[in-house]
Amino acid sequence: MIEIERKFLVKSDDFKKQAFAQNDIAQGYLSSAPERTVRVRIKGHKGFITIKGISNTAGMSRFEWENEIPLDEAQELLKLCEKGKIEKTRYEIKSGNHVFEVDEFYGENEGLIMAEIELNSEDETFEKPDWLGEEVTNDKRYYNAYLSKNPYKDWQK
Repeated sequence: MIEIERKFLVKSDDFKKQAFAQNDIAQGYLSSAPERTVRVRIKGHKGFITIKGISNTAGMSRFEWENEIPLDEAQELLKLCEKGKIEKTRYEIKSGNHVFEVDEFYGENEGLIMAEIELNSEDETFEKPDWLGEEVTNDKRYYNAYLSKNPYKDWQK
């Protein structure tokens, strides 16, 4: 139940040509407290509820529990979420033995494109595609829970 993940900015849209899957995602937070975020997500035609713990000091590892829930329940739970909804399209791209999930954000976070890769250990090596940019793993501004309250358009460089 420990998620090990690294995050990167994306410097071009070349990843779209390499994607083997894509889904629209809408999500909100029942709790955005860093110690225990509780997320409700609709991905495609499926609903999910996820609980995440606080990240370690490197920002790579944290507890994560996720379960699929009925779509109609996810839709109702989204109505109870804190202010600030995340809307994005997720692209899945194979790179070596791994899969990158690239999120292209919309709405208040328009212009942000971020890639994530899940690993088995913090020091695991992986192939870096040409479109991968600066690593932002330990920058809390790029956490979706943060983006829901502090949109990218308000602080981008």
